Amino acid sequence: MVRNGWAMTGWGLGSAGFGLGCALSGTELFGAGRSGWVVAGVGVASAAAGLAVVRRRPVLRLRWFRRLLWALCGVAAVGAWGLLMDGVTLLFGQSVDSVPDSVERALAAVGAVLLARTALGLRPGARGGRGGRAVPAPTAAPPLVQLAAWAGTLAFAPYVLMKLVWALGGSFAGVGGDRMYADYVRNGSSGLWLTLERWGLDGTMLLALLGVFLLWGLVRPWGQVFPRWTLPLRGRRVPRWLPLTPALLGAATLAPYGVVGIGYLTLCTAGVTRIRLGAFASEQSALEVGWVGMCGFAGYGVALVVAARSYWRRTGGSAGVR
Repeated sequence: MVRNGWAMTGWGLGSAGFGLGCALSGTELFGAGRSGWVVAGVGVASAAAGLAVVRRRPVLRLRWFRRLLWALCGVAAVGAWGLLMDGVTLLFGQSVDSVPDSVERALAAVGAVLLARTALGLRPGARGGRGGRAVPAPTAAPPLVQLAAWAGTLAFAPYVLMKLVWALGGSFAGVGGDRMYADYVRNGSSGLWLTLERWGLDGTMLLALLGVFLLWGLVRPWGQVFPRWTLPLRGRRVPRWLPLTPALLGAATLAPYGVVGIGYLTLCTAGVTRIRLGAFASEQSALEVGWVGMCGFAGYGVALVVAARSYWRRTGGSAGVR
């Protein structure tokens, strides 16, 4: 726990410095003028909480202190929203919309993990350190969790098919594959992205398939012990951080993005507001593509939350609880 406290203190001071620098220089974060002060405040509060953990203050035994850590974790998780999209953008050679926003998302993601880990370690009955800790046997997730994984997989299927149709030169919602390829070129997509498109492989489609693979790794025993087809790694324990890190980042990004997006599309469909056309020729086309994407992101994101929670508990995050 002391190590967690020092890590949280260091992150809090760094985040506070970044937020203060943005506030004093007039750099807006996420389009809000005073957001730098909020980032600085969360950083200072986290650093103070980290020092309390390091010095083993009596406050650690109070329930409100753990609630404070979870509240700070929630704020940090909100700040990390969109990090996955930034990662995808950079992976394929494109530039992010705002460098300060991307830096803050990365900082917030690290802070959310540190705060959650510290809060979990302060629960009554939680064990500190690794000594003497039994490693749970590999188990599959309960049936309801696996049902959620199926729901998340099926929710993503229309999105994958839509992208595949475009990559193969077909048309969906009145938009052809040639038009999508021309948009990628105009937006400065990397050579790798364009090459995949010419081969009939859309980059986001491949990432979606990789996400489904991750989802099932969280609910099946082979996600805890490397299976035979991994050759040199087979039979070895999968480090918990290996699937949990992308799972938590993906859940924090896709679940709120999809849910908020569905709310927005509902208002657009009801005529309360008008959808942005972007590269689409009509509102109907934009709505069709939007519903496919947002239902996929929301369904998969929520399933990822459920699966990651189950994996955390089955691999030792909460003894005896699935």
